Amino acid sequence: MVHLRSARRLCELCCANRGTFIKVGQHLGALDYLLPEEYTSTLKVLHSQAPQSSMQEVRQVIREDLGKEIHDLFQSFDDTPLGTASLAQVHKAVLHDGRTVAVKVQHPKVRAQSSKDILLMEVLVLAVKQLFPEFEFMWLVDEAKKNLPLELDFLKEGRNAEKVSQMLKHFDFLKVPRIHWDLSTERVLLMEFVDGGQVNDRDYMERNKIDVNEISRHLGKIYSEMIFVNGFVHCDPHPGNVLVRKRPGTGKAEIVLLDHGLYQVLTEEFRLNYCHLWQSLIWTDMKRVKEYSQRLGAGDLYPLFACMLTARSWDSVNRGISQAPVTATEDLEIRNNAGNYLPQISQLLNHVPRQMLLILKTNDLLRGIETALGTRASASSFLNMSRCCVRALAEHKKKNTCSFFRRTQISFSEAFNLWQINLHELILCVKGLKLADRVLALLCWLFPAAL
Repeated sequence: MVHLRSARRLCELCCANRGTFIKVGQHLGALDYLLPEEYTSTLKVLHSQAPQSSMQEVRQVIREDLGKEIHDLFQSFDDTPLGTASLAQVHKAVLHDGRTVAVKVQHPKVRAQSSKDILLMEVLVLAVKQLFPEFEFMWLVDEAKKNLPLELDFLKEGRNAEKVSQMLKHFDFLKVPRIHWDLSTERVLLMEFVDGGQVNDRDYMERNKIDVNEISRHLGKIYSEMIFVNGFVHCDPHPGNVLVRKRPGTGKAEIVLLDHGLYQVLTEEFRLNYCHLWQSLIWTDMKRVKEYSQRLGAGDLYPLFACMLTARSWDSVNRGISQAPVTATEDLEIRNNAGNYLPQISQLLNHVPRQMLLILKTNDLLRGIETALGTRASASSFLNMSRCCVRALAEHKKKNTCSFFRRTQISFSEAFNLWQINLHELILCVKGLKLADRVLALLCWLFPAAL
């Protein structure tokens, strides 16, 4: 009861202050694996149903930015928004040529309010530091100062959308809505309208016969490619920004990626160290886990760093994160211990490269989706990550050698490593089939008449 009352008060606080506070609430609402259920279920409303601007305010922004009234630009325009988030809301509309579009309109007061939010956040962080010197949260303010102006520029968001669409065009299960540049400004973004259910909505997927495991695998592939291969990462994958649907015409499952305002560009050094670290975690090479954690700024707190990255206990990391799924006992252990390590977590976040902060946030949001879908820490997701790491590291080596023999050697090594991963996946699949056969045989023996 205390959790629920506190969660409601926190949600009311976020809604009353809007802007940056809603963004924090959205993040908290996605931490199913870490926070009590009362908090996550209460704060999930902020993913698409945050406080909205009035139609009068929407008309004002469109008039100021596009120089025309709504009726001059659109054949129809739905007054009720499809969804409302921290910085903007989205309306469905039809252009005069009959095309259906989504119109993203920035809340009119959010620019002025954001600077005040950051100032308030800075005051609160300094106050916490005075009361609890062991807590270092100034990095939070620095990140907000850097990222908020980027998210408030919808033209940059449109360019990010086009870049990631081109970058991942080989994934036929990914849809990024097209941008209509002729009716887009810094505060108004016009996009192709794409419908779907939120990625954490299991009921929607069951009703539409969409395979939950397939969606989870596809999402893992998309983000592994972004992080390990391209170093250009969509850093706001909360459920309101990731939709699923059956593609019209083919009926195949498709992921729709929305809201491209916040991306992290990884340096090559960081990306390669991060590849090595995940390879070490997946294959339980603890010596290299320590080495690459320390290269990424973790220092002596590398065990905590490994646990934060994987959301697994240190015991599970040592046994192998791909060897066994997360248990309810381990989840409870993580939840109970998180509060005990806050000073160390604060110290760690203050020392890792700034690029790592958004990656950790992205990991949290993706893990929250996997938890909601019941697919967390599956072996196939780790194997897909490992494939991307192998490819990325091989590409880097080939790029830095001029010798044809050496390049050929690297290509053979890459092919062999990928073959090993495929073999490992096949063995896991066979083991799974054998287990299923044994269960079926047992049921046949117990209930011969029914089967």
